[in-house]
Amino acid sequence: MKSKKLLVIFSVVVLLLGVLSGCGSKKTTGDGSKVIKIATQTPLSGGSATLGEAIKLGAQMALEERKDEFSKLGYSLKLVPYDDQGDPKKGVSNANALCADKDVYAVVGHFNSGVAIPSSVVYEKNNVPMVSPSNTALEVTDRGLKTVNRICARDDLQAPSGAKFALDKLDAKTVFIIQDKTAYGSGLAEEFKKAFEKGGGKTVGYEGITVGEKDFNGVLNLVADKKPDLLYFAGTYPEGGLVIKQAREKGIKCPVLGADGLDSSTLVEIAGSSVKDVYLTSVAGDATKTETGKKFVENYSSKFNKQPESYSVYGYDCMQVILNALSKSIKDNGDKLPSKEKIRDAVRATKDFTGAMTTVTFDSKGDNENAKVYIYNFEEEKYPPTMVDEISK
Repeated sequence: MKSKKLLVIFSVVVLLLGVLSGCGSKKTTGDGSKVIKIATQTPLSGGSATLGEAIKLGAQMALEERKDEFSKLGYSLKLVPYDDQGDPKKGVSNANALCADKDVYAVVGHFNSGVAIPSSVVYEKNNVPMVSPSNTALEVTDRGLKTVNRICARDDLQAPSGAKFALDKLDAKTVFIIQDKTAYGSGLAEEFKKAFEKGGGKTVGYEGITVGEKDFNGVLNLVADKKPDLLYFAGTYPEGGLVIKQAREKGIKCPVLGADGLDSSTLVEIAGSSVKDVYLTSVAGDATKTETGKKFVENYSSKFNKQPESYSVYGYDCMQVILNALSKSIKDNGDKLPSKEKIRDAVRATKDFTGAMTTVTFDSKGDNENAKVYIYNFEEEKYPPTMVDEISK
């Protein structure tokens, strides 16, 4: 009887050891290849879902195009999309979840700077590199984190470019600034105000709104009273579209200038005919202006049965940067997966990469030395707007 009990106990111990051993091992697919997961973190629901989904789809297309390449190395690529809902708390929660998955080696994201900043603290602790297609706030890279990179321009290039355009091309002497009190909006507004006033302009109003707000009658009454030469909006398209529409309905006829947060087809849906003659600066270029960009647009439209948004191609190029670094790291390590620290460092070492839209060389902080700002004008109630200028560092 005792021997039977001992045999049962021994069998249970062996089984548990096997389970525990399996928990610590690298996952494999049915064909024996090792799984490598790349996450995306963008808003897939809520007000900014249009651009969040666009980034995810661009990244997905790049990953699927390179599956065969990694399969030959013995690895199976898998996209893991996370919905951060444009919410910093949700972004941090997702960051903890994806970093807990040992098969996740990098992240494409975020769309919102205010979500990227706290989430990237988690990535830094876990040596998971992040490559952002659209985060422009200075704080994103100024903290000196080894894991944080972006392929787009910063607000200290975007906002001064907009201020110069307002002064030189729109002949604006006075401006009323409305910002959405996020890390993105407030940082952009401050940089614009500083550059506009340095150039000789005068700020006659500076007001904050709340994300999710629908009625801007109060702040627009202040704008109407000040009669500025220009209304500058620092925020994203859900609120921006309503501000533009309600401003025109109130009889405010001065030019409206915004930034890349307005660069979406949904802005046109919200603002309607009021979008005509609205200007914006964007860190996203027009993909149809290059041969590689045209090819991307063609493939994207065919694959997803819809036209790409402003940041679709940037999601694509971010994924390419990550996969290039991953491929090089594996080959340099004898076709074996190296540590996440080495992959992190390989991403930062990206130099002279030419993607479908961008050319990328990261500096020591993770900023792209080749980033540009583009200026657009909605000449009609139609997306995309027309590019009117291009500005480099």
